[in-house]
Amino acid sequence: MELQLINHRTSNQVIPTSERFADVEDAEYASVNSVQQEQPSVRSFVEANTESVTLSHLRDDCVIPTFRDNEKTISHFEMIDALEFATQQHFGSIDVLPTQIRVSHPINGRIPSALHKKVAELEEYEKTRYYERMIFMIEIPSITEVVNGNRLNLTIGGVRALNHESLFSKKSIEKFKLFVGFKNLVCTNLLVSTDGVALDTRVSSYDDLVKKAIELLAQFSIPKSLHTMQDFVNYKLNEHQFAQIIGKSRLYQYLPPGQKKDIPALEFNDSQFNTIVRDYYGDKSFCRDDNGDINLWRLYGLFTGSNKSSYIDAFLNRSVNAFTFTQGITRALEGDSPHSWFLS
Repeated sequence: MELQLINHRTSNQVIPTSERFADVEDAEYASVNSVQQEQPSVRSFVEANTESVTLSHLRDDCVIPTFRDNEKTISHFEMIDALEFATQQHFGSIDVLPTQIRVSHPINGRIPSALHKKVAELEEYEKTRYYERMIFMIEIPSITEVVNGNRLNLTIGGVRALNHESLFSKKSIEKFKLFVGFKNLVCTNLLVSTDGVALDTRVSSYDDLVKKAIELLAQFSIPKSLHTMQDFVNYKLNEHQFAQIIGKSRLYQYLPPGQKKDIPALEFNDSQFNTIVRDYYGDKSFCRDDNGDINLWRLYGLFTGSNKSSYIDAFLNRSVNAFTFTQGITRALEGDSPHSWFLS
């Protein structure tokens, strides 16, 4: 499929794909047709309190929130368009799958002529709507790798949470979260490393957003991210160590502040730990083996799977936290990490 780009307003040079990936030794660049033969999962990459919408719905059916001085925000549609354009600029001519968009917290309204109507009497054209929160993913099926039997496709996307904007003040710098990482086709889990995310991107225009997205893509190392995840396969927890991590993780949330500040952050909640424990025994892709052991790739899968229950505005932060936590446990198993507290 060709990228559908509405605003072509930047002239960044396109680096040939062959030059950008000349140093990737282990990545497998499968054809689009071969990837499409994979059986797609019915699950979304994020599920909690969200619904799927189309790009045309955001463009044609949603109003655009404004600041107090009536200056418009960068709309959800424009954000997606900016990252689609940045993807084309960075990778050149490359096939992508239709952009997956999830939204939550709809803000409903009505036009003035429908002021006195009952809700049941409203016609569709009399209703207005925009979404407070939005997350989307652009998937590139031709940049792919297999880790521990799981096929991963490169993905690019972002989060917009208008609840973090000061819409009641005059127009100011707007906040976005951007990411580049991988989607696990076995379970649709999103895998994001620390160098593949910008959690506090601040811009004032569409062009600035394109620039920030291209900068993130340029700094992201595909080989480094893949090699780190491949390394997770080489470390294993026994059942006692897994139970120790879960128990300490529950204690972590209630530690005194003075003690907590010396331990690496863990941002998952009790409900998500319940999911992790349940799936340790029953998940087809990431459960323990017959001896009760689990490698850290599977542990990472349990964390990213439980993250699907996060609200949109917390989703990316926890995605990165799952990666850093698993990476810290690998070092703890070698005896050299602040994460050792979780195994002690």
